[in-house]
Amino acid sequence: MDLVNFIQSRQEMILDLSIEHLWLVLLAGLIAIFIGLVVGVAITYYPKASNFVLGICQVLMVIPSFAMLGFLLPFFGIGFTTGVIALILYTLLPVTRNTYIGIREIPPSVIEAAKGMGMSEPAILFKIKIPLALPVVMAGFRTAMVMVVGIAAIAAYIGAGGLGELIFHGISRSQPNRIITGAIFVSLIAVALDLILGRIEDVLMARTR
Repeated sequence: MDLVNFIQSRQEMILDLSIEHLWLVLLAGLIAIFIGLVVGVAITYYPKASNFVLGICQVLMVIPSFAMLGFLLPFFGIGFTTGVIALILYTLLPVTRNTYIGIREIPPSVIEAAKGMGMSEPAILFKIKIPLALPVVMAGFRTAMVMVVGIAAIAAYIGAGGLGELIFHGISRSQPNRIITGAIFVSLIAVALDLILGRIEDVLMARTR
């Protein structure tokens, strides 16, 4: 009952922090999917570089979140920007890897048919390769975004904002209601994003059949 009363009495604050949290995640995600697409496409043309590039992305992804934030602080300082950059780095591997895999798995006969029709390489890329790879890319993006929602809560520790503030304030003040409320709304955002991106993934998959 105390938890319900806490949420009801602080609806505006919780809404503001939820919007801030969602903005942090979406901004990082949109930037990461652009970078990941560009890098993923690039390494399909230079296969020898793929292991190196994907290896770097893998290393970035396995760095603990507090360590990542610690590495970035001397360069970008405390605040929102550092949080966004950290989330971008965590999102890069799934998007880059899935872009590379999605394009590489396109049957060579499809590409040859497009060339036989006189399509240029840029036309093949934008009209054939990327559209056919999008469902695979979206699967990686979906996984990354759900993971990043949780990491974004930790980014509040360095002043990035969001629902993590509620959790950390609750820990520092020994107020369980703040901690539980923050955890509940972080989970709700993660579930909502997973459902929305899952629906988009299904639509893209249906279009490529």
